[in-house]
Amino acid sequence: MKKKTITALLMCLLMIFIIAACSGNSEPAEDQTAGDVQNVEEQPAVFTGDLIISADEAVALIGNEDVIFVDCTGEASKGTVKGAVATSWQELCTCSDEYGAAGDDTWGKIPEPADLAERLGALGLDKNKEIITLGHTVDGWGEDARVAWELRAAGYENVRIVDGGIDAVLAAGAEKQSGGSEPVPCEVAIDEIDKTHVIETADLVNNFDQYKIVDVRTDAEYNGATKYGEAKGGHIKGSVFVPYLDLFQKDGTLKSNEEIIAMFEDAGVEKTDKVVAYCTGGIRSAYVQMVLEMCGYGETYNYDQSYWNWCVNNEVE
Repeated sequence: MKKKTITALLMCLLMIFIIAACSGNSEPAEDQTAGDVQNVEEQPAVFTGDLIISADEAVALIGNEDVIFVDCTGEASKGTVKGAVATSWQELCTCSDEYGAAGDDTWGKIPEPADLAERLGALGLDKNKEIITLGHTVDGWGEDARVAWELRAAGYENVRIVDGGIDAVLAAGAEKQSGGSEPVPCEVAIDEIDKTHVIETADLVNNFDQYKIVDVRTDAEYNGATKYGEAKGGHIKGSVFVPYLDLFQKDGTLKSNEEIIAMFEDAGVEKTDKVVAYCTGGIRSAYVQMVLEMCGYGETYNYDQSYWNWCVNNEVE
């Protein structure tokens, strides 16, 4: 009897031990699962689009002979990505003294095809290669987008900007050099400027009521501050205000597509609208145009001369 009793007790203890062990193993698994879900929920939003590339993806392409990096900051002497050629949005526009000054009718536009082809050829920007432009986001005007926007108008089919700009690429481990690399000149042919996403002052004046006009400058500029030599302060009459800086997260990368769409819809800008973005000189607004295009807005335009030119001869409020 004693042996049977002892055996029964041992069996009970064994069962209790097995149940406790199984139970103990399952709890951490459940905690781990909950932690994984929480971590996923806390991941930052990611913007997607065929005109943009992540910093990590860009770093992986450095040194690829079929890819050209273009530093558009105008500050390459302070340090840029190894192998990048350097330019600025001004160097690719009608911004020299022969065109007058900011606000004049001939200043700040896309050059004529032959002129632009010569400038791009001198930079070695071969149309058969992928062009990745580098600029600043929250610390600049989105110069990379202005250059990319112009390249697309010139017929380049494989152009992307980096999410987060040059700072994100360097932070992702890109090797750095002082000053731009020496370009390898090439022949560039441009038959005509593609104006699918381009609008000029005359077009906007003549068809003003057809467009939803979006001012993407700062609050101070929208409300009258003249920070960059504007002829007068204010904004285009009837324009809605969606600041360029509101596109970005704190780290300088773009907010998600859904967040950006919601932001514009809250401002009354729908995907069915013909949307014209403008800023001071068509730089920040070029970035906004490309972002809206990637977000599914069907008709989007960058006003290249923007407020500098508009306020000289047209009504503002």
